[in-house]
Amino acid sequence: MSVRLGVNIDHVATIRNARGGDHPDPVRAALMAQEAGADGITAHLREDRRHIGDRDIERLIEAIDLPLNFEMAATEEMLAIAVRHRPHAACIVPEKREERTTEGGLDVAANHAHLRPCIEKLAAAGCRVSLFIEPDPVQVAVAHALGAAVVELHTGKYVELVFAGETEKAAEELRRLTAAAADGHSRGLEIHAGHGLTYDTVKPVAAIPEVAELNIGHFLIGEAIFSGLDSAIKRMRALIRDAREEAAA
Repeated sequence: MSVRLGVNIDHVATIRNARGGDHPDPVRAALMAQEAGADGITAHLREDRRHIGDRDIERLIEAIDLPLNFEMAATEEMLAIAVRHRPHAACIVPEKREERTTEGGLDVAANHAHLRPCIEKLAAAGCRVSLFIEPDPVQVAVAHALGAAVVELHTGKYVELVFAGETEKAAEELRRLTAAAADGHSRGLEIHAGHGLTYDTVKPVAAIPEVAELNIGHFLIGEAIFSGLDSAIKRMRALIRDAREEAAA
């Protein structure tokens, strides 16, 4: 099974918003990602609108032919926006105003009563609901019980351990990701993964046989400064493809 690559274009908007105006345009980046072979586009509309804005979501839906993965907090405001626009997928993530980026997975076990009606409303609107969670058996089981179609496993801890040189701990976190993917897949969930993945860390995650999609953003946008977005996406896709072929050999 091949692995899809979703490209998150949030941080093109971060650069735009640092100065104001319209440049660089995240919708242009999405169209370039589409041309480079991305399988989907991810955009996170935060409460504080620190990068992607409401108009960006409207324009993305109008402009791209790829599925849009709308990342959102489980708030009434975001639920109303998702139900109105009906993106292909709605990925519910934890969100804190003071964080620089998403700091961990959603605690679906502790928040199941709040999440259930959100998931039901999104599904009724035709959105494929995904929950961004830690690779933990309890979180996987509750995500399944809530009726989510997809879980996206948080890879941030694994990436941090790799770059910290914590080899044994990184290997253990990779085992947790692998076990969670197998568990979720056995329950009928589609398995996605993402957060912090780079050229140096993507292959072990891409090699997990149950993973159907990886969502990568900040690293690709950063690499695009040096090599161009087309080149960065094509290189990442090649690494993902190589990882899956090597795992199958």
